[in-house]
Amino acid sequence: DMRFSPSQEVTAADIINTSSEAKLARLIKIYGEEGYSHQIARHIVQERPIRTTLQLAQTIEQAVGTRRGRIHPATRTFQALRIAVNHELEHLEAALKQAINLLGFDGRLVVISYHSLEDRIVKQFMHQESRDCICPPGTPACICRHTASLQLINKKVITPSPAEVQLNPRSRSAKLRTAKRIDTQD
Repeated sequence: DMRFSPSQEVTAADIINTSSEAKLARLIKIYGEEGYSHQIARHIVQERPIRTTLQLAQTIEQAVGTRRGRIHPATRTFQALRIAVNHELEHLEAALKQAINLLGFDGRLVVISYHSLEDRIVKQFMHQESRDCICPPGTPACICRHTASLQLINKKVITPSPAEVQLNPRSRSAKLRTAKRIDTQD
């Protein structure tokens, strides 16, 4: 299922059992950042109907084999399905924009992301909102009239220390970014 809310119509099962091989491969590659997306999609289509998460995990394992490493071979595909079903990246973008309007002067925006797709969105958003001009490079004069609404507190991302990861293994992929609301009045 993988839906965060039962009011959402599309489930992971719907995507797995009805999407074309090309669409599945694209979804797994983009949202899961999976290098074996085409092999996985091909195996999923061949094994349809997929009825359980165990069947899906086994199908993916057959497609790519067992890997030596920290994560199960199906992890990235499950991530991709969850992101697609719940429109997570679109919700993140909307939440970041709303956060700017909700923050008072000097208010802090603190975001923890757990994978590179989320972190890329957060990083680009904070960078853009900390600049006065966002015109494309090479534009002779600023025409965007954009004014900075954030000031970056930490220029670089904050990641967990090895000691933190030892205490809390789930923190290994966490990235924290911070900014504060600045006065946009002249």
